[in-house]
Amino acid sequence: MREQFDANHFGIVLATQATAANFVIRTLPYGQVPGTDKITAKSRAVAEIRGKRLPVTSDMAFECLFVSRDPRLFSTFGRILRDLAISMDVCLSPSRAINLLDKGHTDLVVIDWDSEESSDLLQKIWMGGKWRQPTVVAISSSNTPVPGAHVVLRKPITHASGAECMKTAYSKMLFEYRRHARYALMTPLVAAREDGRTMSVTVVDIGEGGTGLHSEEKLEIGDVVSFRLLLPSTQRDILVRVRVLWTLQSGRAGCEFMPIPPVDLMILHDWLNAKAQVKKPLTPV
Repeated sequence: MREQFDANHFGIVLATQATAANFVIRTLPYGQVPGTDKITAKSRAVAEIRGKRLPVTSDMAFECLFVSRDPRLFSTFGRILRDLAISMDVCLSPSRAINLLDKGHTDLVVIDWDSEESSDLLQKIWMGGKWRQPTVVAISSSNTPVPGAHVVLRKPITHASGAECMKTAYSKMLFEYRRHARYALMTPLVAAREDGRTMSVTVVDIGEGGTGLHSEEKLEIGDVVSFRLLLPSTQRDILVRVRVLWTLQSGRAGCEFMPIPPVDLMILHDWLNAKAQVKKPLTPV
């Protein structure tokens, strides 16, 4: 049995099939035509069979897994997520949502808290799997807490209440993205140990929290090294001081930043922000 509901705010009418186990609805951010980089005056929504990935934009767009059987919630959140430039997969069954998490990177999970299945899904999310832990929003008709949810939205839902909730969730997603994002460098240089000895290292990557290093010389957990690093397309090098958090036999090491001089820190942050190609929301966040 097919159930049709209006999605004219996306530019077309979508069909959902509640009995199809592998049917999901993919909505794309405002202006994106499926399968192309072209922009139109209206956003498009498409239905796709699970497992086929669609390009979103040339910038990175956050991805949401929306778990609900309620077409009214889909309609309300579809508009909100479009304005935040977040693409959305809709899954009608909490019991099948975990399979979608296994198949790709999901930044946000919105759960219609309407059954015990919803609680089971949230427990499985936090038990972990192949996915990075997403931001979780629970939509509930009860005033009781929802353990494990970062944000709880109470029913009945309005566009205003949903938008305010999603701004909070978006801020958390952006923070987590920038905290975990790493940008490849592969820059060879000479680093100084605390005792004054020098060593050759390659800065493999860099992010908000630290750097990845590779060296033929042995690094131990807790070692502190410093070096001057010229980031691509910047005018001057920066002084970086890092502490080793983990090492591998291959010579790789993960390091966290020690205090960085304010001017150098500003250059680093500006460079990282320029590299974080997140599609900008249409509404202020």
